Amino acid sequence: MRFSEDGSDVLVVGGGIIGLVTAWRSAQRGLRTTVADPEPGGGAAGVAAGMLAAVTELHYGEQALLGLNLASAGRYPAFVAELEEASGQGTGFRTCGTLSVALDSDDRAHLRELHALQQRSGLDSQWLSGRECRRLEPMLAPGVRGGLRADGDHQIDPRRLASALVVACERAGVAFRRAWVERLTVSGGRAAGGVLADGTELAADQVVLAGGSRSGRLPGLPASVAVPVRPVKGQVLRLRIPPVYAPFLSRTVRALVRGSHVYLVPRADGELVVGATTEEMGWDTTVTAGGVYELLRDAHELVPGITELPLTESRAGLRPASPDNAPLLGPARLPGLHLATGHHRNGVLLTPVTGDVMGEVLATGELPEVARPFGPDRFAPSPGAPLSGTSGGTSASGSASASDRTHQEQTV
Repeated sequence: MRFSEDGSDVLVVGGGIIGLVTAWRSAQRGLRTTVADPEPGGGAAGVAAGMLAAVTELHYGEQALLGLNLASAGRYPAFVAELEEASGQGTGFRTCGTLSVALDSDDRAHLRELHALQQRSGLDSQWLSGRECRRLEPMLAPGVRGGLRADGDHQIDPRRLASALVVACERAGVAFRRAWVERLTVSGGRAAGGVLADGTELAADQVVLAGGSRSGRLPGLPASVAVPVRPVKGQVLRLRIPPVYAPFLSRTVRALVRGSHVYLVPRADGELVVGATTEEMGWDTTVTAGGVYELLRDAHELVPGITELPLTESRAGLRPASPDNAPLLGPARLPGLHLATGHHRNGVLLTPVTGDVMGEVLATGELPEVARPFGPDRFAPSPGAPLSGTSGGTSASGSASASDRTHQEQTV
């Protein structure tokens, strides 16, 4: 086995947005930090739409998660300003607001119930008639029956966010090892680093597992460490708005169409993102004709003019979902090991607060109050489980190459 020349204070396994923001904040705290990933910034950023929708993403039973979402949404303006200055790159952050609409009476009733939940939760949203919705967004279909206006739900371009984080990490002194960690190293009853595919061992005082939906499949994880994340497939389309059609939409538009969710996210550069399916398909990332058809069908009912736009890209990725749809943040039961995974549909939204939380716990050992409901121990096995040996999970490599695995760590 070959050892790296110098150990790190922190090894981050996974270079998606969550891994990158963790590494950036760690380096800012003066910790020698290494990120191991074949293609840093190439995971979630390639697929995610980038909605920052703490209000319109509210779901029943997720009030605890709402607090974390709101905390992160509130940090976004300052976070973006700091990141853009540190990297010299733009992130596509737009404070344009979001409009959620319904196209029939059943969907309208559901949206009314959501509005009531938002009000009970102290959130700022405004009910609009169908006519008022169309006044805001003239491209909406005539059949829109009503909607919710949430001026505090914004958007960012995840691809540009990831690119800026890579540069900010490099400028902060983060070292990148462009390979996947094939096995966690455990020594003396604590996490001690990881082994790359070529046999090189990366030594570290602390390890952060930020590998998306495959985080729990890393060989070397003790049986006592619960990482119950599963992949949830999402297909997303990208279209181009020619100048002759601009402005097409002025804000993010979401809708219920016969019970199915669809969203349209207009970028300032003329791109329009349409998404996303929700499919329990394991590790499959195939773009299907059915998925593309359903997205275009529902988007067309919402905004008929969309059929005139060029379709430029179709992609599928995997959301890392936990049993309660909330992230796993902070120390695991194995000393020296931390988790930053399981963000499901809120990975981009939770980027600022995740970075702050992980930076704090890595530097001080203390998990901030805002993150304590989301500690990994809420899913821990019985206290008697051993702290040595592996969990017996499937190898992270499976039958895919390291590069393929990186692309599968996508969050939509």
